[in-house]
Amino acid sequence: MQRRMFPRWNKLSLKSAAAAHFLSFSSPRKALTPSRKCSGKRFNVPPSAEFVARVSGIPTMAKLPFRESADGLDAAFVGVPIDTGTSNRPGARFGPRQIRVESALLRSYNSGTRAAPYESLVVADIGDINVNVYDLKDTCRRIKEAYRKILSTGCIPLTMGGDHTIAYPILQAVAEKYGPVGLVHVDAHADTSDVVLGEKIGHGTPFRRCVEEGLLNCERVVQIGLRGSGYSADSYEWSRAQGVEIIRGCRGLNLVGCDLVEVSPPYDTTGNTALTGANLLFEMLCVLPKMKYY
Repeated sequence: MQRRMFPRWNKLSLKSAAAAHFLSFSSPRKALTPSRKCSGKRFNVPPSAEFVARVSGIPTMAKLPFRESADGLDAAFVGVPIDTGTSNRPGARFGPRQIRVESALLRSYNSGTRAAPYESLVVADIGDINVNVYDLKDTCRRIKEAYRKILSTGCIPLTMGGDHTIAYPILQAVAEKYGPVGLVHVDAHADTSDVVLGEKIGHGTPFRRCVEEGLLNCERVVQIGLRGSGYSADSYEWSRAQGVEIIRGCRGLNLVGCDLVEVSPPYDTTGNTALTGANLLFEMLCVLPKMKYY
C-alpha cells in the first residue's frame, strides 16, 4: 500500500441521490442532533456513529454523499479499480470497494491535528472511473480523460487505487492543468523502472514516464520509505540524478491531488489494510488547502 500527494510546487509553491440518507448536524430532530459545530447547510457532513449505526447505509467513502460529478466540490474521493499493471499479485482492483467499507469507522474530526475537514471543504464520493480491465493502455486513457474533467471543476481528487500504474495518467491530467508539480511519494519502491517484461507502462514504471514527459518538477519530488533489494547496486542513482530529496510534513503545501494505491483485500481478509488506507486518505484530506484547525 502506497500513498502520494501532488503539491503544486512549480515556481515557488510547494501540489444527490444518496443525500437523503445522510443526517445533517443542523437537523431539527434534536434527539438525533449531536453537539458539534459542523453545519450541514453548506457542507456535506458524514453521520456520526453516535447516532447512526456504522453498518447501515450504502458504503460510500466515510459515509459521505455520492455525487455523479465533481461539480461544486472542493475535494472528492474517487476510485480507480484496476490491477492489470501488477507484476506479481493482483487484487488491488478490489481496493476502492474495501476502503469504502472500512471507512465507516472514520469520524469527522482529526483529534491529533485538530483539523475539521467537513467544516472546511465540500467533499463527496464521486464513485469509480470506468476502467477497461482487458486493456491497460486504454484504461490509462480513460483515467486521464476522467481526471481532466475532475480537475477542470477546481476539485481536488483523493484517489483510491488500484495499482500504482494509475499515477501516470493522473499526473498527466494534473500537469496539463497546473504544469510540472512536486510529488511526495511514500512507498517501499521508487517505481522508476524503465521497462519491465518489455512493457513501459506498469506499476513499476509510472514515475519514469512522468519524468520523461516533464510532468514532475524533480527538484520538488521526495520519496519516503524506499527499502529492500534491487536489480542493481545503484537502483536509486537515476532518481538521485533527477533531484529527489526527503521531507516530513505536508501541512501548508498547495496540494492539488492525493492518492493511495495497492490495497489488495484478497491478501488481508481482516480488512486492516483497507482500514489503514481509509485513515491515511482521511489524513490527506486533513492537510488540504483551506483546512480549518481548532
